Parts: sequence; C-alpha cells; structure tokens
Amino acid sequence: MPKPKVAVIGTGGTICSIGVGPFDILDYGANECMLHADEVVAKFPEVHQVAEVIPVRYKAVPSPNIHFAVWKDLVLLMDELLRGTPDLAGFVILHGTASLEETAYFLSLTAKVDVPIVVVGSQRPASALSTDAGMNLANAIRTAASPAARGMGVLVLLNDEIHAAREVTKTSTFRLQTFRSPDFGVLGHADGDAVVFYRKPIRRAAPDTEFDIRGLDSVPRVDIVYAYTGSDGTAARAFVEAGARGVVSAGFAPGFAGQGDADVLKAAVAEKGLVVVQSTRAGSGRTFRGKRLREMGFLIADNLNPQKARLLLSLALTKTSDPAEIERMFLTY
Repeated sequence: MPKPKVAVIGTGGTICSIGVGPFDILDYGANECMLHADEVVAKFPEVHQVAEVIPVRYKAVPSPNIHFAVWKDLVLLMDELLRGTPDLAGFVILHGTASLEETAYFLSLTAKVDVPIVVVGSQRPASALSTDAGMNLANAIRTAASPAARGMGVLVLLNDEIHAAREVTKTSTFRLQTFRSPDFGVLGHADGDAVVFYRKPIRRAAPDTEFDIRGLDSVPRVDIVYAYTGSDGTAARAFVEAGARGVVSAGFAPGFAGQGDADVLKAAVAEKGLVVVQSTRAGSGRTFRGKRLREMGFLIADNLNPQKARLLLSLALTKTSDPAEIERMFLTY
C-alpha cells in the first residue's frame, strides 16, 4: 500500500536551528544557522517511514519576522503544491515557536486547501541532545496524513499533543510542554501506535471561511494596547495617531481597559470610527459586553487572546467596518 504524501514547508525556527554543541539549548540563535526543510528532513530520515515526505524550501527565519507577506506566500504556495500534486494528504509547516500560534490561527482563517495543515516547532534545536525536533516532525507528518485530521482547521503539534490553532498558546519559555489550550485542552494525541482525536472544534476554520487574502497586498493596521496600572493612554494615543483602524485592548481581567486608555479609545471610536475589541491579559476566559463596553462602543474578543484577536480584527476590517458584522465574525471564528 502506498504511503500518504505529505509536503513539509520550512519557515525556520528552533526546529530548523543548529547550535554550537549538544548542550546549546538556549543561545543557539546566536549561531545563526538554520536548516531548510529538505535539510531538516535529511537530519531525521526516519520520517520517511511514516509517509512519502515532499520537502519544500521556502525560508529559514526567526518566527518574529513572520507576518502578512509570509502568510500570503504560504497560502499561495499550498494552493500551488496541491494543484501540482492533487493526491497530497496534507501539509506540515516548520515554524519557530515564538509566533507559531499566530501563523497557525491566521492560516486557519485564510488557507483554502481542503487537506490538513499542521504547524510544528520544537523547544530545543535540531542539534541538541534529546531534541524534540525529530519526534515533533514525525508526529506532525503522521497527523497531517491522518484522515481524522480533515475538517479540523489548522492544527498545532508539539510534545505529542494536537491542538486547535484557535485555542492554543505558548505558555512557557523553555519547557517542552509549552503549548497549551487553556480553556478546553487538547484535541488529541499522536501516540506511538496511532493518531487519535477526542473532540472537534466547532468554530469555522479553513478552508470554509469568508476571508481571502490571495489578492491583497496588506491588511489594515491593528495594534494591541496592554493594560497596566497607571497607564495614561500614551500608547493608545500613539496607535490612533499612527493610523490604526483597529485596536485590541488587552485589558484587566475579566476584560476592561484602565481609565487612561479607555478615555483615548472611546474618543477614537466616536470621532474616528476606530474599532476597539476588548480582550484580556489573563491568558484564558471570555470577555463580556457589559454596560461600560456598550457605552464606549467596544466589541468583545470572546475568548481569543489579544494576539489572535488582532489577527481576526485585521481580517474583519478587510471586509467591513460595521460593528455588528465584526461582532458576528468574532462569534463565528
């Protein structure tokens, strides 16, 4: 029986990094050596046992440098690869963990291929003693090849755990179990004998979304205002003056801005048509649209963390500035 075909696209990150020795597990970035997808696959040839792996060179960069231009490239590249190899079972994207959750969620809102997409990284470089890079890669390929992964939107895999792109976030700087889905937990596991799922996300996700970035050169500017005691609104004012069309307020739990920020944002909503979405810095949980938020004209992020609320708001603003429509999108995706 032929093995399923899985395309592995490299964007860089720790999973592609080579340090100066087996114990260089923290400062390896200073070595400035990252492998491309084919080189990573060659370093872990065991992955060929689980699928017919098609490595695809793209870039090898630190993940904080990945934003809209790369996301659009990935959307177009996956379209092209699936046209050229219609029997592809799925895609794996190698990625740095710093911004992995943002890429995964953005692709879950914008990718148009109807096969599984799994974004994978590692906490230890490929050169490290006991690196997690090889097993994470193998398990991501197994998951992308699994028929059970279809219809799940974009997935994230590290440490044998399969997470939904919408729900997962990085929670620890160094620990291998850094990726967590705080409110709802994992979707399933890639175990030694099988890839198993126990629940399915119900929010809309790729490819069945209303967002299509393939013809866009950019998305509207959306910034994040982080709440802290004593803020006088200077950052919020700067974002408005810089031309932001939207702002996500990463507020105090359960979801409100400090007075200095709130005053600036409320005025910008009324006078400039700024769209403000209230999230929380708490790390988990929903925000709610109580009396104060309604009076200020703020919308809510539901349980999206600030960095993901920013992505959804930027895409929403490519379609509309109508608060009711944007509110619908936050309850849909």
